[in-house]
Amino acid sequence: MVVLNKIYTRTGDDGTTALGTGERVRKDGARVEAYGTIDEANATIGLARVGLADRDPRLDAMLSRIQNDLFDLGADLCVPDRGEKLEYEPLRVTAAQVDRLESDIDELNSDLAPLRSFVLPGGEPAAAGLHLARTVCRRAERRMVELAAMDGEPVSDSAIKYVNRLSDFLFVASRHVNRQGAGDVLWVPGQNR
Repeated sequence: MVVLNKIYTRTGDDGTTALGTGERVRKDGARVEAYGTIDEANATIGLARVGLADRDPRLDAMLSRIQNDLFDLGADLCVPDRGEKLEYEPLRVTAAQVDRLESDIDELNSDLAPLRSFVLPGGEPAAAGLHLARTVCRRAERRMVELAAMDGEPVSDSAIKYVNRLSDFLFVASRHVNRQGAGDVLWVPGQNR
């Protein structure tokens, strides 16, 4: 259970923060950068959801689950699996969460026309917000892959699969929203030459 009764602790005033293992690390470290970017992705999804519950409760429920999953992913990244014995069972992203994302993608994509061009971010405000969330999610994925390539900085396969699949979901979700309104904004190669 999480209890937040005091927001500031002053323990990070020296530029460090604690991982879930208790280890103190620099706030600009690769692991903190990875889960911090996941937090950014979560915030952009929250912004995209504004007003969506009334217009598309099914998509809003999917996004709500994803926001919760992103906290799971942040917790997963905050406790690196280095084989150490911990006093608690750390939270890990699971294959079932990846599978659910794939199912949601298939459900939303089933009514969409095949693309004949790349899509520009835009259209409905919620769709533009989902495109922004997609780009932040891709940045988070790059940070996670970078972290996983470092010695002694494990990242689970399920965590990387989840964030990869999430960017696909956000793309399809933006198209789903645009289908109900303004329509996709398509790229016209060389249009302004």
